[in-house]
Amino acid sequence: MGQTEHDRRIDYIEFPVADVTVARRFYSTVFGWVFTDYGPEYTSFVDGRLSGGFRGGEAARPGGPLVVIYAADLESVASAVRAAGGQITKPIFDFPGGRRFHFRDPMGHELAVWSDPIAGS
Repeated sequence: MGQTEHDRRIDYIEFPVADVTVARRFYSTVFGWVFTDYGPEYTSFVDGRLSGGFRGGEAARPGGPLVVIYAADLESVASAVRAAGGQITKPIFDFPGGRRFHFRDPMGHELAVWSDPIAGS
């Protein structure tokens, strides 16, 4: 993608975290994100479509935009979130575009995971 194609698009998302190692472990375990470390207080990630980073030494701040991740198998991702130390804050529910759940990662950020509706629903 050239710079013109990047114009006015979300290019990078950055999260404050108290512990970069905990963030990297959680997101690589649950979602398979790939990380590049830039010292002990910063790591960047690539999820296949979007890049971002975790900035260490700061606590998560509640509120703000809700980051929503797509998953083909919602139930298995919810199980992986719990197994990796995340907390489900809104169990799986239907909405007009499909189904989703919200979770809080071990650093305190709330995100959501959505999927297509179940066939026949």
